[in-house]
Amino acid sequence: MVLNLRLLTPEISLLAFALLVILLDLGIKQKKVLAGVSIIGLLVSAGFALTMWGIEPKAAFNGMLMVDQFGLFFKFLFLAAAGLVILASQDYVSKFPRFQGEYYALILISVVGMMLLAATGELISIYIALELSSISLYVLAGFLKDPKSSEAGLKYLLLGAVASAVLLYGMALVFGITGKTRLVEIAQAIQAMPMSNLLDNPALLLGIIFLAAGFGFKIATVPFQMWVPDVYEGAPTPITAYLSVASKAAGFAVIVRFFYTTFYFPDWLSVNWGILFAVLSAITMTVGNVVAIAQSNIKRMLGYSSIAQAGYLMVGLATIGVTSKMISSMAAFQGQSGLLFFLASYALTNLGAFIAIIAISNKINSDLIDDYTGMGRRAPLLALALTLCLVSLTGLPPTAGLIAKIYIFSAGVSNGLLWLVIIAVLNSCISAYYYLRVVKVMWLGAPTSAEKVPSSWALRVALGLSCLGVLVLGIIPGKFVQIAEAAVRMFTF
Repeated sequence: MVLNLRLLTPEISLLAFALLVILLDLGIKQKKVLAGVSIIGLLVSAGFALTMWGIEPKAAFNGMLMVDQFGLFFKFLFLAAAGLVILASQDYVSKFPRFQGEYYALILISVVGMMLLAATGELISIYIALELSSISLYVLAGFLKDPKSSEAGLKYLLLGAVASAVLLYGMALVFGITGKTRLVEIAQAIQAMPMSNLLDNPALLLGIIFLAAGFGFKIATVPFQMWVPDVYEGAPTPITAYLSVASKAAGFAVIVRFFYTTFYFPDWLSVNWGILFAVLSAITMTVGNVVAIAQSNIKRMLGYSSIAQAGYLMVGLATIGVTSKMISSMAAFQGQSGLLFFLASYALTNLGAFIAIIAISNKINSDLIDDYTGMGRRAPLLALALTLCLVSLTGLPPTAGLIAKIYIFSAGVSNGLLWLVIIAVLNSCISAYYYLRVVKVMWLGAPTSAEKVPSSWALRVALGLSCLGVLVLGIIPGKFVQIAEAAVRMFTF
């Protein structure tokens, strides 16, 4: 039990700091202290996680918690995203001065849920971790309590509840077929079944479809993306940024672990779900990019952009499924490591874009793209940072977005998904239109006012760290590629 609790120290420490934030909120007047305590909590949790990097993979609590490089990679990603969001929120929390303690505590609690979600190896644990993170995000989405925010929170809650029910039904079908809840044991039970294809067991087929649908809501893939634009527009902008990267990363983390561990053997089974994700990938990126062109609100535009980015990320998922089990070279896990590198670069890029939007929108009180006109003269540094992030989302040099797309697309080509990569490249060209339209408005448009756009030191630090990460991953990505590869060594045989 002591060893099990030690392996859970990143989550336990962060949950303790969330409770400390709530208690401090009752007795102090300087609410900025709460942000500092939250950042310290994130650093302490990261410190505990860092001590576990490099150790042999371990299973705690009878296989319910998996401690390995894969889970630790995502823990660092969630902690970093939450830290940047909390720093950027210093320019935004004035909109709800009485509820800052609850705001920071909910962010920390959602991180705990996501960290558990990336590390769990058992059905019930996955569902509990998913709900722990989701319920916190439902509340945060409606935190402004105005009509748009309330609509966002309610829509996210209702659709999220339906998705959770579908996911739970898929888990129930898998449990009913195998009689097991641990992922490893489910895999063993499936491999022992005398089946030659999925049609031999329609209940298993239905279970896989329901699981893909439930997790698909989490990562905002078509046709489960209907909540994204309204929730992104109505939620507080820092929470929109947080949803777009941390929640999506958590979804991909649990999908990779679940489908790889449970449905990777026999070969015909993994090929089938790999093709399923490939088809969903093509549809998702196309729908996201095409609809984004028509958007006039920058948060809605980035919402549809997030859907398109999920499509690109699913190229990695499809690659994992269709990879030949006989390959022992880098091609065997290039899809997994490419997916992780893409998630890290996307997190830095999208957070940077939203942090710049927080500063600009707070000043002009608008999220309309046309109101960003001339921002290059009024706030050149903010406009430059937003330009860099939009260029990275497009996939142009010298940014992390280019390297990430090359990495994940080359994995697709190496594993027989050339048709999907061609569709992805064409979609990247389409995305350049709406990303660079914002750049054109900011730098070539005439400013409506000469008034400067102020921002706090905390927001500037968060924006600087994000942009620095975008450049470093784009110019010298080697070390980060090695980290991504180390995180997926568990996927090699």
